[in-house]
Amino acid sequence: MTRPREFDVRQFLPYLLNQAAEASSLEFQKVYKDKYGMLRNEWRVLFHLAIYGHMTASDIGARAQMHKTKISRAVHRLAERRYITRTRSETDRRVEVLALTPTGQKVYEDLKSTAAEYDAALTDGMTDTQLATLRTLLERLALRL
Repeated sequence: MTRPREFDVRQFLPYLLNQAAEASSLEFQKVYKDKYGMLRNEWRVLFHLAIYGHMTASDIGARAQMHKTKISRAVHRLAERRYITRTRSETDRRVEVLALTPTGQKVYEDLKSTAAEYDAALTDGMTDTQLATLRTLLERLALRL
């Protein structure tokens, strides 16, 4: 009779993904927190607005898989810094349309180049094939969930 393999949480895929995500996220957080005083949810909202343009908080929540209260706090702080504008929707007065200001766009451009450098350093030592495989597998996993 074959004995079942011992379960090792250190090899559990969600555990490994969380460890990698948390370690890399905390390292990158030092950059945007030290330079702009931003929190993780704030830079995520900022990046979504830069990439997709005008969005509502609900749009961001759906794309970023963030809870609405976290988005609300991030939006408030970004608006205080004048990185984003909040405009009431003409079709639904309960909804605000969010957009980057010129200052917010400059912050995004700076952080985008820093993020690209960080990404390159993080993946240094991987072959192009390994990196492409890693990105493809992670995208597939994200879509599957």
